[in-house]
Amino acid sequence: MSSDTAWPNISYSAWADTAKALHLYTQIAGKVRLELSPWTNHSWHVPLYVNARGLTTSLMSKGSRAFEIRFDFVDHAVVIEPVDGQARYIELGPDSVAGVYQSIMNALDGLGVAVEIFTTPSEIADATPFERDTQERPYDAAAVESFWRALVQIDRVFKRFRAGFTGKCSPVHFFWGSFDLAVTRFSGRAAPPHPGGVPNFPDWVAREAYSHEVSSAGFWPGGEGADAVFYSYAYPQPDGFEKASVLPDIATWSDELGEFVLPYAAMRGAVDPDAVLADFLRSTYVAAADLAEWDREALECDLPGDARDKS
Repeated sequence: MSSDTAWPNISYSAWADTAKALHLYTQIAGKVRLELSPWTNHSWHVPLYVNARGLTTSLMSKGSRAFEIRFDFVDHAVVIEPVDGQARYIELGPDSVAGVYQSIMNALDGLGVAVEIFTTPSEIADATPFERDTQERPYDAAAVESFWRALVQIDRVFKRFRAGFTGKCSPVHFFWGSFDLAVTRFSGRAAPPHPGGVPNFPDWVAREAYSHEVSSAGFWPGGEGADAVFYSYAYPQPDGFEKASVLPDIATWSDELGEFVLPYAAMRGAVDPDAVLADFLRSTYVAAADLAEWDREALECDLPGDARDKS
């Protein structure tokens, strides 16, 4: 398979309006999971996960009735499916956030798993509650599928990176608040309180999320004036981290974001995109761990058939 096929082109400007709509649709499903799932440290009970057709909440329960919500980016539908197979399908196409929200709530009610959620979008400044967002939104199905196919490849590389760590490490998961796929390694040591200040995101949640030292990497599909990037940061940021030498050469430090960034387009255009992304993940982690004096010997492990990287 060529890199062009495995790693699709995803220019944010080409699907910006659809991306904004999809971001809000995933928040609706994510907030259902938030409401019905027991709290797990660092908000690990709220993300979505990449699957064979799009994104899923994974299984959750209302009382004894279990179900999941899936975003099917092949047939372009929201699928709400209880374990008894009585699925509801909501077509994804041009619509309003209010329309999608009401369709999901009605479907849940009809399946006997009605739930009330906090309807103001998270981590978005000046956000409009779902039920009041009646603006017609476009839906570019081809762009959404390309986005998902990129997530499939990124999920694969991130999972291999995750496997080289025996310390506490997050799953590879998709946060609907920030609309990014992430994986986070922990040193095991407590961190200073996070300052908070994220729009529509309680400070206590931010402090709990960053209660311990982390090296975190992820993929963000872009935003206003910015295209898709991979990122890597450390909290708390060790002295000299921003000046660390990392791979590949096209990776840079962003003062604005406070993290290293690798443009998706540059990675995709490389001869071996997998290797370029793996280098970025490994080198930025090593920089953070060494500067913060993590016990790497205790936290890292060999992958079967691989030599342990100690660079």
